[in-house]
Amino acid sequence: MIPAPQWRLAVDVERCTGCHACSVACKAEFRVPLGHFRTKVYYRDVGSFPAVKRHFLPAFCMQCADAPCLKACPAKAIARGADGIVRVDQAACRSGRKHCGARCESACPYGAIATGPGKGTADKCDLCSDRLAASLLPTCVAACPTEALVFGDAADPASSLSRFLASSRGRDAVPIDRGGSPQVRYRAADPQVVARLPNGRPHDPASYEIDTWATEGQA
Repeated sequence: MIPAPQWRLAVDVERCTGCHACSVACKAEFRVPLGHFRTKVYYRDVGSFPAVKRHFLPAFCMQCADAPCLKACPAKAIARGADGIVRVDQAACRSGRKHCGARCESACPYGAIATGPGKGTADKCDLCSDRLAASLLPTCVAACPTEALVFGDAADPASSLSRFLASSRGRDAVPIDRGGSPQVRYRAADPQVVARLPNGRPHDPASYEIDTWATEGQA
């Protein structure tokens, strides 16, 4: 029996230019409603003119090995597959949604799951499982123009991911660990941008607005 691949994602943050291609491609691929995100790029400005720098942080579902959302779901609609991907069973979620009080949202320490408007079921990144079944890369990885997103089978030493993690750059890649044993690894993430990831609530669209910069601690 051929073992299941272990799909993983790594982010080389120094390569990210904040173009938002990943989040836009994700929204287009899955028709994510306005004001909601499966993938989002956070940022933080530091310094003063002319010595100014902007730090970016692409944020994804961390595909936790001990997923808090999975354990919080009363309908058992969330499961982690043999390939390491955490998925939502939409049919099961519909059957239990009115009783759950969006417990998966409040359980996620990374802002990666939300109960969308209209259908009312939980929605999150599943690493584009439909595209993987067709031997295609996740849409965010395919859209990234700087190759900041590295994806592959962690069980295959020849995969793009394994080769990156074994390289001099990739050896510095570590999880953003708020619990749950997250599987996405980041290289050179700015700690103060990491602190902006919401805890217990989904990504907030207002964090893109210029009039929130001062209240969000922009320097």
